[in-house]
Amino acid sequence: MTVQFRARHGLIVALDAETVDACKRTIDLTTPVQGVVGYKLGMTTVLRLGLAETVRQMRAHTDLPLLYDHQKAGPDVFDMAAKFAKLCAEAKVDGLILFPTAGTRAVQGFVGETIKHGMLPIVGGDLPFPDYNVSGGGYIADDALERIFKTSLEVGCAHFIVPGNTTDKLRYHAHWISAEMNARGKDTVFVVPGIGPLGGKLDELVKAAPGCSVIGVVGRAVYDAPDPRAAAMALADQALAAA
Repeated sequence: MTVQFRARHGLIVALDAETVDACKRTIDLTTPVQGVVGYKLGMTTVLRLGLAETVRQMRAHTDLPLLYDHQKAGPDVFDMAAKFAKLCAEAKVDGLILFPTAGTRAVQGFVGETIKHGMLPIVGGDLPFPDYNVSGGGYIADDALERIFKTSLEVGCAHFIVPGNTTDKLRYHAHWISAEMNARGKDTVFVVPGIGPLGGKLDELVKAAPGCSVIGVVGRAVYDAPDPRAAAMALADQALAAA
């Protein structure tokens, strides 16, 4: 894997705007912002253009990493992992957002095949909504994220997703994961969705994970802003000021 973010703390901009042109405009306005470290490709553009064509068109506007969020890849039978990773690699995706909630073999398969095909696995299993876990009335076990992370670490993952509006949850995972990663001489990167409209504050999240890299995922707060560049700069500055 050769994917590296250009800043220790910053933003991944989610390209979930209504049109392809709006996504390209967002890229053009925000790529010059040093704190922007990459872009998340989601279903809106990929369903219109296909994955390979989406990557081709967006790549013409930026050299920053393009990360594919398959809404969310991983909760599938484990033997689909190799096929999925191969197709994403052929489309020249730089990294994959994975939610391998289908069990240990799903984690091993989807994370392992992503690494095998030279892409960056960014692994989660939790969403920034109170009714996602069993304790909030949802269906996913409260300790599922920790178990997914432990298996991901064994496979070689170093990038983890924790909802940005659950600061205590980030603090907890940052404490034990960074201890294991430091023992291996590796850095820990947390990717945190739920910034802005969903309640997450990037400066608080950076402080909650000392010694770790914290990258916020931001969509509407940037691409729907009157001035996307200014919005991205303000959020990036917030992260850097807290470091």
